[in-house]
Parts: sequence; structure tokens; C-alpha cells
Amino acid sequence: MCCNKHLTLVEREMILKFRAIGCSITEIAQRLGRNKATVSRELQRNSINGEYIPAVAEEIYQEHRMKCRRHKILDNPETFEYVKDKFLNHQWSPEEIQGRLKLEHASMQISYVTINRAIYSGVFNEPGLPHGNRRAVLKLRHRGKSRHTKGNVERRGQIQISHEIDERPASADKRSRLGDWEGDTVAGVTGKACIVTLVDEKSR
Repeated sequence: MCCNKHLTLVEREMILKFRAIGCSITEIAQRLGRNKATVSRELQRNSINGEYIPAVAEEIYQEHRMKCRRHKILDNPETFEYVKDKFLNHQWSPEEIQGRLKLEHASMQISYVTINRAIYSGVFNEPGLPHGNRRAVLKLRHRGKSRHTKGNVERRGQIQISHEIDERPASADKRSRLGDWEGDTVAGVTGKACIVTLVDEKSR
């Protein structure tokens, strides 16, 4: 038995050939390695005025398949034009477009991820412009560029420890003055809050 779910154009041509030599539906199904219900349904659905033409049957099948598939959100002309206008003409970010639709247009919901994918795939590219200018991705605030290069180490917001704790002076060990910082309590585990303590001997 054939493992393919849908008939191919070649199989449709063979159905016509076998019918022409007087084969029954059962015989045609056996020769194709298909269930006889598949062959019977094919002849019923894709025949026009009782005449079965493989090429026409293939076109009918493709039309039915397109109608049954899940449509993309941006296939809706109204949604597409709204998103395109806000992004290209008003320089709204995908996040802003998503938020505004959620507030004002309940029937046109779309996520910023979907909008970003459309932008990078060239859906909103404008024809007729020079190659370097037609790319809609250049309208993004970062112009489609990554903020960091590969292997970049983020240093913003980090306290650089200039000396190890075992290098601190003796006066710091005695904690006899205000303002000695303990670096081991400043640099904590990444992603967790750190507690910085200021040592004052008089308050102890």
C-alpha cells in the first residue's frame, strides 16, 4: 500500500489510462497500491461533467489544498497594510505595533515576533528603490544590526575588582576606618542581587 496520503499527478494520469482500458475501481486501486476508496473519491471530487482529466484534477486538488491550509496573519490585506504603514511610514517598532493593535483593533492581533520575521524575510521590502535602500530591515531602530559582536562580554553595570581580598592593607583587616569596601560582598553571582556593606568600627 502506498504511504503517500495524496495522489500525485502521475497517479492521476494512470487512473485515466486504466479507466480507458476498462479497469474497475478495485483493479485501479490494486495497480496503484491505493485504497479503492481513495480512487473512488478522486473520481467523484475531481471529475467535471463526468469526465476525468488528470491536469484539471490536479488543479482542483491544489485549490482545495490552499483553502484548507492555515493562513498567515499577514495574509489578511487589512492587517498587512496597517503593519506596513506603521512600520515604514511612521517608524513604529514591532512592539509598538503589537501594543496598539491590542488596544484598538481586537480583530487584528499580531505578535512583534511575527512582524520581525516578516521584516527580516523581506515581506515589507519596497520595490523600485536602489538595492541598499529597499530593505525594510533598515527601518528598525538598530538598522537590523546586532548590538554586540560574537563573543562580546557585557561590562556595563559591573564593578571591576582591582585587587584580590588577600591583597588588602592591614588597616582594612582591622576595620578601624569608615569606607573600606569588601569586594567579595560586592561582586555576587550573576543575575542575583548583591548586598554591599560599609564597615564602620564605631557602629559595631
